[in-house]
Amino acid sequence: MTEPLELVTEDWQRALAIVAHPDDLEFGAAAAIARWTGQGKQVIYCLVTSGEAGIDGMPPERARAVREQEQRESAALVGVDTVEFLGLPDGVLEYGVPLRRELAAVVRRHRPEIVITNNFRATWDGANMLNQADHIAVGRATLDAVRDAGNRWIFPEQLTEGVEPWGRVRQVWAASSPRSAHGVDTTDTFDRGVASLLAHEAYLTGLGDGSFDAEEFLESGARPIGARLGVRYGTSFEVFHFDLW
Repeated sequence: MTEPLELVTEDWQRALAIVAHPDDLEFGAAAAIARWTGQGKQVIYCLVTSGEAGIDGMPPERARAVREQEQRESAALVGVDTVEFLGLPDGVLEYGVPLRRELAAVVRRHRPEIVITNNFRATWDGANMLNQADHIAVGRATLDAVRDAGNRWIFPEQLTEGVEPWGRVRQVWAASSPRSAHGVDTTDTFDRGVASLLAHEAYLTGLGDGSFDAEEFLESGARPIGARLGVRYGTSFEVFHFDLW
């Protein structure tokens, strides 16, 4: 797909990023987040799991602590100072009401205008490069949770201690979706995105034969997106509208 991309809107102040694992945002979206925090916007991270099943040579309880710390350090590099972990089990997330309930509570608590998640289509390329099950479950549940959060009769037990329904999310953006029709210029913040991925040192060390090149990998995705925007580097998003109801 080589059609030009439309720019995402940037007339907002608070975004909530909901993804399955530490490092999910860093594999593409972090450079965009660095752009927005540099504009004075607030971006909050919510990690549904702690990625404890993601390092073959490290027991889950140890991996949990390591990966949470690496995610906090990574987030700080792109201007994010609020990072939450829901602590759900890595690798076996299921789409359904329990996950929607967890995510609706997060939306109600943080009251964002924009919600960012990862690609949740079956593949990364629209063809044969399979996506991971947790990504799919979290992305689908995020869409539904955004709608749930605005309805006081869905999960009403959450509406205590000043928590109210939140129905003012305007859009949900799924980063790196093969159906992306929007994007953002990340030329000036690309290096910060690379640094944020490199902060996941323990995870990257465990990938393959140790030859993974973070900058090369991110550039291979950012350059073709940038070409569709008429710039050097970019990040793409599939945009779902909640402001057209």
